Amino acid sequence: MSFDVSHPEVQDAVQRALAEDIGTGDITTNLCVPAETKATGHMIARQSLTLAGVELLPLIFAGCRVALSSQSGDHLQDGDEIAVVQGPARALLTGERTALNFVQRLSGIATAAHAYVCAVEGTGCRILDTRKTTPGLRRLEKMAAAAGGATNYRIGLFDAVLIKNNHITAAGGVPTALERTRSAGVPVEIEVRTRPELDEALTCGATHLLLDNLHPDEAREWIAHIRAFDKRRATVELSGGITLENARAYAETGADFLSSGSITHSARAVNINLRLELLR
Repeated sequence: MSFDVSHPEVQDAVQRALAEDIGTGDITTNLCVPAETKATGHMIARQSLTLAGVELLPLIFAGCRVALSSQSGDHLQDGDEIAVVQGPARALLTGERTALNFVQRLSGIATAAHAYVCAVEGTGCRILDTRKTTPGLRRLEKMAAAAGGATNYRIGLFDAVLIKNNHITAAGGVPTALERTRSAGVPVEIEVRTRPELDEALTCGATHLLLDNLHPDEAREWIAHIRAFDKRRATVELSGGITLENARAYAETGADFLSSGSITHSARAVNINLRLELLR
């Protein structure tokens, strides 16, 4: 998923953010700064980070000249320039916080995703994002995760089947749940909690398995069992309790994917500033 700023959800998110902040008008800026004053704003990274969301700046600073020095996915160091914005000082001051909120937050997600990707480098295991996102900002946050190197999983409940433990309970068991999703026309993944459920899923031809809350040693044992049972090699995702510190241990179990909600729900905003200079 690239940073498609033309997507209606992205456009709406930016407009809602601006309306939330500006309301009936930026009274401080409008009182303090003459309308004719021109300025240049330099957006600068103040730490090591993976950038995301900079492509939103032309939407936020509409009517200003925006030159992007970096793009989403770039790895920056303290002092690296991200963008230069030139136009009315009022426009730069009014859009400053919205711009920083988006780029700091989204770059925090990209930075977290990149850290996980680096942690499993060389294992062949890929990092997945989840639906544990800020309500209303999922598309942007998944774009940010992808900018950091994570693989986007389903965007919502509509584009893939994920049969979890409560679905299995409500459906009446693993075989029934899988049978009812055979004609879905989208990828189907099933979470299994016990070895009997695992064997049921394999017997029913499951092609994508989610193993949750296993210790790495348990995960390795289960995956070896899956490989011995299923010569077609069902793909395996591990989730639950996965952190930067233990991600490599999980990746070395032979799993195809690791998923971690912390990439989006616990990402820490990075340090970026916007330095204003008046044009003479």
